This record gives sequence, C-alpha cells and structure tokens, in this order.
Amino acid sequence: MKHAGSPTPSDAQAAVGAAKASAQANAEANSQAVLIALDWGTTSLRAYLYDASGKVLATRASTAGIMNLPRSAEQGGFDAAFEDACGAWLDAAPGTPVIAAGMVGSAQGWLEAPYVDAPASADALAAGIVRLKAACGATLHIIPGVLQRGELPNVMRGEETQIFGALSEDSSDADNSQRALIGLPGTHAKWAVVQAGRIERFHTFMTGEVFGALREHTILGRTMVTPDRPDSETFLRGVNIARDKGQAGVLATVFSSRTLGLTGQLSREQQPDYLSGLLIGHELAGLETVLKQQQSSLAGQSPRLIGNEALCERYRVALAQFGCTQAELVKHATERGLWRVASQAGLVNPAAHAAQAG
Repeated sequence: MKHAGSPTPSDAQAAVGAAKASAQANAEANSQAVLIALDWGTTSLRAYLYDASGKVLATRASTAGIMNLPRSAEQGGFDAAFEDACGAWLDAAPGTPVIAAGMVGSAQGWLEAPYVDAPASADALAAGIVRLKAACGATLHIIPGVLQRGELPNVMRGEETQIFGALSEDSSDADNSQRALIGLPGTHAKWAVVQAGRIERFHTFMTGEVFGALREHTILGRTMVTPDRPDSETFLRGVNIARDKGQAGVLATVFSSRTLGLTGQLSREQQPDYLSGLLIGHELAGLETVLKQQQSSLAGQSPRLIGNEALCERYRVALAQFGCTQAELVKHATERGLWRVASQAGLVNPAAHAAQAG
C-alpha cells in the first residue's frame, strides 16, 4: 500500500532524469572550461568557471574568506577552501589555469602579492601577478593590489580588478583621454579616477565600517530600531544636512542622529536611515572637495558604481543631491575584471578563440 507523500515511480524517474541532465550539463560546462577565477575576500570566496569567449559557465560561493577558513592556514586551510570550491572543476578539466584577486593576496592571505604603484594599468597588474602551487597541483595566479604613495598612502586590493572589469564594458576607454570616476560603495568605499585605461588616483572612505561601529557600539544606537523598509526621505534628509550644514565635519553633525530623536523630530525607526544618509553625505562632500582640488566636480559627471545594487542605488540618489545625476550601476564587474587580467597575463587567448569561431 502506498503511503501518503511517498514518491511515485514517475516522481523517481523524473528525479533520476533531472540528476542525469544536471550531470550532463556539468560535464558539458567542464569540457568547455578554459579558466577558473576566484574573488577571494576577507569573509567570502566566490569562484567562476569560464569558457573561451569569457562567458561564465558556473559559479561557486563559499563563506571561506581568508579570515574564515575551514581550518588554520598552517593546517592547510587555504588548500581546503580551494579544493572545496574548485576541486570538482579541476578534476574534470585538469590543467585549467586559475587566477585570483582580493585579500587572498594580502599579507594575511595565502601568498602576498606586492602592490603595484598607481597610476596602474591592467598590464601592470598582469606583470605583478605572483604564483603559488596548491596541494592539489594547480598553480594559482594572484593579482596584486594597487598602492598610491604619498604623505597619506592609499591602497586597494580586489577593487582594482573590478575597476578594470567596469572599463572593459567600453573598449574605447583604453584610448579615452577624458577622466572618468568609478565608485565602489561598501565597508571601505573607494572612489577612483581613471584615465587612458589606468587607475590614476583613488580615495578611501570608511563609511560602511563607521556606520556599523556607531550603530552597534555608541550611544547613537541605543535609541535606534531597524525599520521594516528603507526610508528614502529620511535618508536624503541626512545627505542634505551633511551637504548644507556639514562644514564643521562629521564629528560636529553625527550627534544630531540622537538629538533629533530626543526632540521628537526623528522616530527610532528613522534614525538608522538618517545616520546612513549623514555619513554618505559627508563622504560625497569630502569627495567633492578633493575633486575640486583637482579642478573637477561631481556635478555633470557620469560615475560608474560597482557593488551591492541596493547600496549603489542609495549612492545614486545621494549623488543627485550634489548635481551628479548620471550615475550608473555596473553589473558583473568582478567577473569581467578577472577575465580581463587573465587575458592580459596570457592565461587565456580570446583572440585565438575568435579566430577559430570565425
């Protein structure tokens, strides 16, 4: 007698058929693979499998960032995380080249890839690649970060690859003498000025980390309640306070997220969005100041934004308050950047593929 909820023969056949189809699709993807690329950061690892045209065939995501390995680095934690993410791909397609970007190349990573100096091109990144042999026998090619020297040095590691991915959207960028602005909102927001296919200079704002610290570890967070949905109007109120009344700096305005609550002008649910707007507004005001020192301005620019879509949308709305109404989100910048640097390094040969296809 068949019990309720038991699979029927047709259900079982369908499951077997689906498993076979999935296995066949994986086999076909592996047979077309020419590159494995890793975006390996502090808290996460994402792996991509590419075909010869630069199309992503498959992806793998893991929480095994460099500070969250399955076991310590001394006990083979990096090898274990790499094997978990890419072992099946390498077993199916031995010898597939592997490239990696991000904190995996930091001093705390698997192997340090020394920074290249700004101004930096994709060719400079390719020339600065360092190589290591994994326990499984695969060779990892680790992309270096970028260092801006000076009285206040600045660094990026991982963002440089995303920037070149954004530039690869328009092949004319490499010959374009006009400066462009690329923003990467996040924990440590980056703003890069690019020209002629090079990262000329960049600025870092610890906006995301400061928001988290203020929200969780100061008196400001005591009266805050996380809202059910973002409050755009309150967010813009914070942005405009920073723009119009922030001349004394963030330290002189940030306490208003509490005092506006104490005086009944902000609800507990509004305070987080106000604080977010206030900090992002100060970031953009600071960016405007440094751009003006370089005989430029936010107004009239068409910056490209890379990162979480919801956060980038917040920045797009905030930028409009500074006269910058043409900001656009760039999708898949990481995947494109990894492919581009791999191509510059000779790990893949898109031209040969194009010739064969023709």
